[in-house]
Amino acid sequence: MSFPEKHYPEAGDYAAVYRDEIVRAWQELDRGAIARAAGMLDTAIRGGYTIFSCGNGGSAAIANHLLCDFVKGIQTDTTLRPKVTSLSSHLELITAIANDIAYEEIFVYQLRSLAQPGDLLMTISSSGNSENIVRAVEWSLGNRVGSIAFTGFDGGRSAGLADVNLHVAANNYGIVEDVHQSLMHLLAQYLRQSAMPIDLISQRRF
Repeated sequence: MSFPEKHYPEAGDYAAVYRDEIVRAWQELDRGAIARAAGMLDTAIRGGYTIFSCGNGGSAAIANHLLCDFVKGIQTDTTLRPKVTSLSSHLELITAIANDIAYEEIFVYQLRSLAQPGDLLMTISSSGNSENIVRAVEWSLGNRVGSIAFTGFDGGRSAGLADVNLHVAANNYGIVEDVHQSLMHLLAQYLRQSAMPIDLISQRRF
């Protein structure tokens, strides 16, 4: 069922249903996929490989936020030193590629220059069908770069291409993006606490 499916005259009523839709979407997440994604991230970080993130619009904001939480958050109180690059953050390069070549190439063009075998790509796309996202995942498949796709709606093409698909079963951009943001936080915090001295966990703020 799509949301909203009708007019809501009161903001409080809309908020209640929005909350319920987020809860439902969370309950339908594949916990096994989350565990596999965490394992891939842990392997990449401990192996000294680079994690690349990318997305468009609100998903670009999540990709950029991921850079902050992974680089600063994960290494706090741990010996881990994540290497993370958001392909959505280089405005000058993105506009040059989009203007001179094609918008569909803005992420894969960067990967060709920066990525190496063993690195990991995290794509964030509610539809899963953004052409620049799909091209990045397709490139990763042929170049020994792992891939984790954050998707929503029906998952789109990137859901079927990526090594791990973290799919949010919702048909509302806000709900999908809210859960994607939460998944990003969840993974960063999980990896941090996994590498911390156990007696420190309860003493720190996450």
